[in-house]
Amino acid sequence: MHHLIIQYTCLLAVILFVVMLARKIKVAYPILLVLAGLPLGFVPFLNGIHIDPELIFAIFLPPLLYESAWNTSWKDFWKWRRVISSFAFLIVIVTSCVVAVVSSSLIPGFTLALGFLLGGIISPPDAVSASSILKTVTVPKRFISIVEGESLMNDASSLVIFRFALAAVTTGTFLFSQAAISFVLVIVMGIATGLVVALGFYAIHRWLPTTSNMDIVLTLITPYVMYMAAEEFHFSGVLAVVSGGLFLSARRQEILTHQGRLRGVNVWEAVAFVLNGFVFILIGLEFPVIIRELGPDGLQPAIKYSLIITGILIVTRLLSTMGASIFTVFISRFITTADPTPGWKGPLLFGWAGMRGVVSLAAALSVPVVLQSGAAFPQRNLILFITFVVIMVTLVLQGLTLPALVKWVNMPDPDYTISFDQQQQLVRKKLSHLSLNLLENYYTDHLKTNDMVKALQLRLTADMALLKDWEKGDNAHRADEYYKDYRNIMSHLMTEQRKLLLSLNKKENINDDIVRHQLDLLDLEEEKLRQHFAHEEEE
Repeated sequence: MHHLIIQYTCLLAVILFVVMLARKIKVAYPILLVLAGLPLGFVPFLNGIHIDPELIFAIFLPPLLYESAWNTSWKDFWKWRRVISSFAFLIVIVTSCVVAVVSSSLIPGFTLALGFLLGGIISPPDAVSASSILKTVTVPKRFISIVEGESLMNDASSLVIFRFALAAVTTGTFLFSQAAISFVLVIVMGIATGLVVALGFYAIHRWLPTTSNMDIVLTLITPYVMYMAAEEFHFSGVLAVVSGGLFLSARRQEILTHQGRLRGVNVWEAVAFVLNGFVFILIGLEFPVIIRELGPDGLQPAIKYSLIITGILIVTRLLSTMGASIFTVFISRFITTADPTPGWKGPLLFGWAGMRGVVSLAAALSVPVVLQSGAAFPQRNLILFITFVVIMVTLVLQGLTLPALVKWVNMPDPDYTISFDQQQQLVRKKLSHLSLNLLENYYTDHLKTNDMVKALQLRLTADMALLKDWEKGDNAHRADEYYKDYRNIMSHLMTEQRKLLLSLNKKENINDDIVRHQLDLLDLEEEKLRQHFAHEEEE
């Protein structure tokens, strides 16, 4: 146990260093983590680290899915529900079928059931990889919404296909009608289970006397309860977490206090960062182990099969997204669609954003070593090898070239006629206008007698003066300059205020709790400043 703790501590240090390097050279960190894990797999000190599939499914997957669902906009998810559903279910099924036919025809001794098993493993794209890469470039909001929404849903459909294919291989029997009914049941009941559990936690947050710390702990427990409850009845644990997470996320303002929301965001960002870091570096770390198990004689044909299937996988997704665009143009003549003319740019980017990751890794490793009869599971090492090659090639090849493709395509944002900054200024202007009206209509006496309320009115009035006529180019440019100056001045003031507080804390007649409270207020003020300029920093 002591040795294991040291190993994982060293891995965590490597993860932090690699992520810092990725930020420095402006490359998505999942790519570098996978590449960094490859040489680490040959280090004797780390040989004892092996990936337990149950660990990924039961420990890593629920919180990662829940964090993604929590950060997904329900408004955008519902707007693009048809596109997301077609990508998450139809394209996954088509991809699995293509992989099944190609692999069973290409690889000697590879049955159609094994082909569907492999297709279920490698068909779902990974949300973390695409999201981390897209943060480095400017793309339309709809593109990110669809990619993230698809990645939330397709994990469930691929794992259901994997489950049925695995049953067919291990038992030797497969009934299509029974599988189709079970497919629908697993999905519907998975969603229902997630919503039922979410309602229970909604009631706890809403009506029981919880504190912000208790709320954060409850959010950490929630995805595990959703996942375990669904899996206990053999429903989709993935869809349970996703549906429950979306339900609670849309109601966060009702169930969490401002402290719970503020602290919870920080906790969940750290948790997701660590879990994602470990998963991606473990992918690279496990690859040398798979190579050794495959043996020298089987390595060369395995590489050939892996590269062919990876190429087929990429081409199939590109053709599917293009086909979905053509179908949307056709069907928009008969029904109302979110975008009747999607064009070719969006589908091309969607197709190229299909990097594989966490779910494919967990599914491949969960393939049993032996069948129910006691015989060795057929082609298990080859399935693992192909999966790892698919993950690494799609991550490295598509991940490194996606930013260049985004810039080359230069896809405009058709959903918003005004820029993000202009939208932000418009919202601030409306908020300031509302606040001023409330002060003048309901708190007239306080404005005359309370200097703090009067100062608040003056600040809101100054904001309104700064934001007026923002749509004019010159004024917008001047406002940007004012914001930059304001941020720099506030940062300087807060730095000096912290120094003063720390020096005051050394005096005997100053209570330490007072100093800490003022430091906390400065932290909140700095967080407000950071959030206000977050979009500018990302760009």
